[in-house]
Amino acid sequence: MKNTISLFDFSKKINYKNELLAGFTVAMTMIPESLSFAILAGLSPLTGLYAAFMMGLVTAVFGGRPGMVSGGAGATIVVLIALIQSHGIEYLFATVALAGILQMLVGIFKLGKFVRLIPQPVMYGFLNGLAIIIFMAQVEQFKITDNNGTVSWLQGMSLYIMSGLTALTIAVVYFFPKITKAVPASLVAIIIVFAIVLGFDIPTKTVADIAHISGNLPSFHIPQIPFSLETLQIIFPYALIMAGVGLIESLLTLSMVDEITNTKGNTNKESVAQGLANITNGFFGGMGGCAMVAQTLVNLNAGSRARLSGIIASLLILIIILCGAPVIEKIPMAALVGVMMMVAISTFQWVSIRIVNKMPKSDIFVGVTVALITVILHNLALAVLIGVIISALVFAWDNAKRIRARKNVDENGVKHYEIYGPLFFGSVTTFTDKFDPMNDPEQVVIDFKESRIVDMSAIEALGKLSKRYKEQNKTLFLRHLSEDCRKILKNAEAVVEVNIQEDPTYKVMPEK
Repeated sequence: MKNTISLFDFSKKINYKNELLAGFTVAMTMIPESLSFAILAGLSPLTGLYAAFMMGLVTAVFGGRPGMVSGGAGATIVVLIALIQSHGIEYLFATVALAGILQMLVGIFKLGKFVRLIPQPVMYGFLNGLAIIIFMAQVEQFKITDNNGTVSWLQGMSLYIMSGLTALTIAVVYFFPKITKAVPASLVAIIIVFAIVLGFDIPTKTVADIAHISGNLPSFHIPQIPFSLETLQIIFPYALIMAGVGLIESLLTLSMVDEITNTKGNTNKESVAQGLANITNGFFGGMGGCAMVAQTLVNLNAGSRARLSGIIASLLILIIILCGAPVIEKIPMAALVGVMMMVAISTFQWVSIRIVNKMPKSDIFVGVTVALITVILHNLALAVLIGVIISALVFAWDNAKRIRARKNVDENGVKHYEIYGPLFFGSVTTFTDKFDPMNDPEQVVIDFKESRIVDMSAIEALGKLSKRYKEQNKTLFLRHLSEDCRKILKNAEAVVEVNIQEDPTYKVMPEK
């Protein structure tokens, strides 16, 4: 059934049937993932479900991309595990709220577009590292803690049962989509394993063995931490990392949805919505989160193109929290472990291995470095930052080698240097070495028609070069420079000759 009245946008049609079914499907896929990530971080499963409800609802209503789904994602909670273990859950809530504030500031100051600066090899390394972390965390579920607090591996029949049920879950998740995609394979796998365990009364590890769920509404709660500079020093680095990881994943997901739907989302609006959702999580007992790629794809494949499906999914999760806690506590951990292992396998970018022989060595190095930092330090934001820096330095080095100078002397005895390639911090040394103020004639012209002056390092190099010629009582002319650059070079006492008609339209310094 279609209706011309659409939620929040009266100019577009909405298919209510698709939105309802998509919302239900998304909720069923979010629940196991949110539970698994909460348990992975050593939190109550309810903390993960609260995050799924609040992240999903707030971003569905206020976000910049209809059809995108947010929840308690592993990318953000993984970076906070160390904080939870060292300082406890109250510091987690404060960190999530602070991360939300930082994300809102990114949106308010319209900085969301800078996510485009992340190179593809960095994303390959980021996702591969995240996949390894998720997979290894599931292996930890094959351990058990006794009454004395001693942790040991499962043995004997308990190990065989857990392994068998996990293998069954993986098999169902893998093969079921080949039969039909009408129902989420992860949901079917959990139901099948759940039914087998209950039907045959199989003794195995369940969610209740990790933590009990009290099905209440999330309540307002100010994090019980000292409000001091010392506390800020503890939580700020984690908040900055979480904010960065959350925005990177959310805005990249937004770009993916833009491509699939051939529409345009609003990155800054989405940044504000992600921040507002995380602030809500911090004060209402959720673990925070960001956009979820798998659930977003499920939502789009189910036919959703509006905000309604996200709202329905969130409200359904709340209903399950209030009424379905006894059932959720009986879910076998093997089912969740199997689902999360498949999430890890699908998250891993296998294409990065297939094309490794076709990638530049620098890109391979960047991808491997980002993955290793992610796995070893569990610091996804640092890994991405280092990857971007290495990629930028490689780019700078490659471009620095491309600057060339064609030299000739005209009939008037004036020497011309025609510059090719960008002049910036990486190429200024090579550029300067091409000149010979001692032996050049009295008049020298540097032509920038085929070059670009990129930064202050380039302008400084030109200023110094003009002084070197002046010290030899020779005159240096700079041709085809922008007006902004001429003004700056005037302060360096350079003599500038400009052909206004042929002057390039680029600007060295951005307009204010």
